[in-house]
Amino acid sequence: MFELVTSEASYYKSLEVLETHFLKNPVLVNTLSQSDMHFLFSNIEEVMKASERFLMDLENRIEQSLQISEVCDIVHQHAVKHFHVFITYVINQVYQEKNYRRILQGNQLFREAMVQLENHPCVRGLSFTSFLILPFQRITRLKMLVQNILKKAEENSEIEANAIKAHQQLEQIVKECNEGVRKMSRTEELISIEKTLEFKSKSVPVISHSRWLLKKGEVQQMAGPKSTRTMRSKKLHHPVYLFLFNNLLLITKRSSSGEKFQVLDSCTRAMLRTEDLEDQGQMLANVFNLKLLENQEERPVNYMLKTSSMSDKLRWICALTPNRRTRFMSTTSPQVQCIQSYSSQEPDELSIEMADLLNILERTDDGWMMGERLHDGERGWFPCRVVEEIQNQEVRAQNLRECQRIHLALLTQRTCSGGQFPRQY
Repeated sequence: MFELVTSEASYYKSLEVLETHFLKNPVLVNTLSQSDMHFLFSNIEEVMKASERFLMDLENRIEQSLQISEVCDIVHQHAVKHFHVFITYVINQVYQEKNYRRILQGNQLFREAMVQLENHPCVRGLSFTSFLILPFQRITRLKMLVQNILKKAEENSEIEANAIKAHQQLEQIVKECNEGVRKMSRTEELISIEKTLEFKSKSVPVISHSRWLLKKGEVQQMAGPKSTRTMRSKKLHHPVYLFLFNNLLLITKRSSSGEKFQVLDSCTRAMLRTEDLEDQGQMLANVFNLKLLENQEERPVNYMLKTSSMSDKLRWICALTPNRRTRFMSTTSPQVQCIQSYSSQEPDELSIEMADLLNILERTDDGWMMGERLHDGERGWFPCRVVEEIQNQEVRAQNLRECQRIHLALLTQRTCSGGQFPRQY
């Protein structure tokens, strides 16, 4: 609880640097148009006001008693009344980074002013963008701090009840932040992809509110019988580019210019099946069969595809046929803890933060894991180097028990509130 208070004070000081040193700097302001100012800073002043009110109430609680008895009631109150400003700010971050790069490239006066501001001692060597991402980092950390308080709280106590309410409200805010960002990014991505597609026969509409990209990339299509002679013949390998959406697969061929993709075949994702050919010899180590039970011409087709690595093959198989049985079951799988934050680089990857706990579902020999995060059930791939396996069986069991206790408490609270999280902001 004390860490929640002190970290909020530290966060607010950093926001003050963003405001006084960057937002209200006359030299910087004079280099920007009004629209660019909004792109860069969005509603940061509203976010600051929310933090200021929150910090004042936390400090008042400390003044009442140095031994802090409770903070989650304050967290819940402010999450309900004031923290909705985080959602607007985080969703705008999609454009924030793009516009910052655009302004840096095209505005010399802004670039020169930014160099001077970033070299000032008050920023402690941090970049301007490090300050811009503070609000989202804060709301996610608040959720983690409340979750830790909930783990330590005595069962059926008032502290536990307040922690549950605070946690569910913060979880809802973080969820809306993520969904807002994801929705905007997905729509932009679909528009961008559709512009590059050329259909040789039947056109398939790509842009849809219920569609998003899961994975894309180049693989080698192999033709002919599965003989040693065939496998050695490079002429029988030719590249195809796959666009896999949540409900559709497009098999395409990249144009000579590299900017367009000719659609060769398509199939709904539900009609896809995969077969790993690893056990049929080393020559087929990175090869798998992709079966389209009914393609765009309403007939079954089989593609033998070769990937660049074992992990790439497994990632494609998991993405194309998500309901296939994984190597480990989530209830008995190895467990890891994140020791280094990782931001996803591909749609099928999972962003993880320090101390996140995950059950491992798949593992490759070339350094990748697919895991399921304990606290929210999100799945995805990440490199082995950013996690550490928990060897102690008792610790693994304790982590599962704590997670189940939190889920059960949240489920009970949700049931009591009418079957869903309250939407009071």
